Amino acid sequence: MKQSLDLKLGQHLTITPQLQQAIRLLQLSSIELQQEIQEALESNPLLEENEREDETPEAKNETELSASDSASDSADANGEDSGESSYDEAEALPATDSDTGPDADSDADWDETFEPMTAPTASRSASDDDYPDIDARNSPPQTLRDHLLWQMQMTPFSDTDKQIALALIDAVSEDGYLSCKLEEIQQALGKNHAIEMDEIEAVLHQIQNFDPLGVGARDLAECLRLQMKVLPPDLPDLVAARQLATPANLALLASRDYTQLRRNLKLTAEELQQAIQLIQGLNPRPGNSVTSSQAGYVVPDIIVRKFRGVWRAELNPDVSPRLRINRQYEKMIHRGDSSADNRYLQDQLQQARWFIKSLTSRNDTLLKVARTIVDRQRAFFDHGAEAMKPLVLHDVAETVSMHESTISRVTTNKYMLTPRGIFELKYFFSSHVTTADGGTCSATAIRSIIKKLVECETPTKPISDSKIAEILAEQGINVARRTVAKYRESMSIPPSNQRKSLV
Repeated sequence: MKQSLDLKLGQHLTITPQLQQAIRLLQLSSIELQQEIQEALESNPLLEENEREDETPEAKNETELSASDSASDSADANGEDSGESSYDEAEALPATDSDTGPDADSDADWDETFEPMTAPTASRSASDDDYPDIDARNSPPQTLRDHLLWQMQMTPFSDTDKQIALALIDAVSEDGYLSCKLEEIQQALGKNHAIEMDEIEAVLHQIQNFDPLGVGARDLAECLRLQMKVLPPDLPDLVAARQLATPANLALLASRDYTQLRRNLKLTAEELQQAIQLIQGLNPRPGNSVTSSQAGYVVPDIIVRKFRGVWRAELNPDVSPRLRINRQYEKMIHRGDSSADNRYLQDQLQQARWFIKSLTSRNDTLLKVARTIVDRQRAFFDHGAEAMKPLVLHDVAETVSMHESTISRVTTNKYMLTPRGIFELKYFFSSHVTTADGGTCSATAIRSIIKKLVECETPTKPISDSKIAEILAEQGINVARRTVAKYRESMSIPPSNQRKSLV
């Protein structure tokens, strides 16, 4: 076999650590990005946040990398209006006379600056109510079991009754219902000593008087009856509501069989409707009123405003702070020095530059995609969801000259603040349906039309899916009945037989 040397040219993609970091930052949400930036600031001494607003012109000429400035520079390069003031102009403003001078602090009036330590006034205590309760926010959420145990300790139970009450509380689900039968609890407690069923039922009745009302019920009917015990006895339609709160009648109510309910209860249509309204005012899941859940906060990455009649998208400056290289540590790096300290500073400097460059690339890409979406969906911002146009990832990828996978990463867990509310970027992407005139209609617009039709329907004669399909066909939108049902279910709208009411 003859040996030879050949020279070939080729291209291949190598995923470098810098590229991996850029991809990872690209798919982070705003809250995750802030945590990532904070970790980078704490671990890298050469990376710092530019918080000085009295920066001198000489300091501005030094080496400074900024993620948000690059995004604004790219906007100016695309021919955007540059009449708005930038961060650099704000930082170049001279300091006021009150902030300069060696004796500025010493000349301050201490009596006016600091308030004397006096008793809190009524106005101060009233203003304190406007602030959130930090202790309550940072404390662990209270569970239904903890709430019931606290009430059990305040109730004069005997030792045996406390064991029974503890077993019953452990069997209460998060919704507030008893999740097992009393026979099972008797069998579990009977291992130590014999306990009669009457004792368990007596303790259960005590627990059913605990807060919240309806806790410890064995089914929905018992839960509703427990809540109706505290209602005034002279309340109209209370007797009819108690007759309605039975397993058989509630099953008929769930199936909307009002005719059979009127026969069973011997009520008129108006009396039955008032009894149903009283039932609907009760809480079918009493445990949810005690169990607290942590609220999920959304920080928008993009802010959309109307400027001189044109919708514009800008980055949220609070999401991505200005970062730069620490000049003091950078001056400590010496060329040709191979000491461990110098190598450490060089590595940290390179990582800081990579991080700022990746952050800049993320902001530039996010801004390009957001502006493309706003440009394609201007009708939505002017007229609402019914004017949404069909848009897919491929359309945006072609406009910004990027791959669809990149657009998918950019639009995931990224939110846009608009005058119509906060929306995820993926909300503006939807498939299309062909219209009668050969055009296309967005699936989001069809959902909005269906929702509007259901809201305007007559309660006694709700619109069926077939009727909705006919109404859409009259508007030139050809949609099958099963497609209407799919869109309706995606919006958690029940079918027509479950939306029907008596009056």
